[in-house]
Amino acid sequence: MKTKLNIVLVHGAFGDGSHWRNVIPALAAEGYTVRAMQLPLTTLEEDIQRTSDMVASLDGPVLLVGHSYGGMVITGAGNHPNVKGLVYVAAFAPDQGEAAGGLLQLRPAPEGATDIAQGPSGYLYVDYAKYPEVFSQGVSDDDALVMAVSQKPINGAAFGAPLANVPAWKVKPSWYQVSDNDKMIQPETQTWFAERINARKTIHLNAGHASMGSHSQEVSALILEAAKSIQD
Repeated sequence: MKTKLNIVLVHGAFGDGSHWRNVIPALAAEGYTVRAMQLPLTTLEEDIQRTSDMVASLDGPVLLVGHSYGGMVITGAGNHPNVKGLVYVAAFAPDQGEAAGGLLQLRPAPEGATDIAQGPSGYLYVDYAKYPEVFSQGVSDDDALVMAVSQKPINGAAFGAPLANVPAWKVKPSWYQVSDNDKMIQPETQTWFAERINARKTIHLNAGHASMGSHSQEVSALILEAAKSIQD
């Protein structure tokens, strides 16, 4: 009897594991063991290590799912031998030596870039008043408010840190979801990521950055399709 796949969900900057709250029940209902990371967002290296530790703690194969900056993390942590596939949700998909900040500069800055502020200790956050407009458009008003006021800032240095190792997407199957109305990562850049990683399947959603909140059914369906493909 085959061991059922584990699914590890990796949040991005300005968020936490609760951003997956509308996706987790659909995955768990199919019998998968689901874990949602709580990244320290201190350094890219530490975030990758924490995620690799989670993968190592699980019994059996793992599907990694990353949103936004979480794509940087799963691209590194995906090299763990237990990881069998990657799903990118409006996420960075870097090559070796690339950093999130540099990838954003490949095209004119996204609208939300002007709403990112730096706190006194160098951690970055999205303007609380603008968060629902640039990060979580399409999410219910209550959820958007909660996401804004509970956002987890990220150390600015993490955005400038290059991926140190060979990206996992070069050797493991990957899937990609593009948010066509994204104001945090340019949709054109997301489409380029999907093409570059040779995604097995790419879906476009009429969504903003927090697509797992506004289009949870479609995001869940893509993750489940990836899981079934790996399981088979």
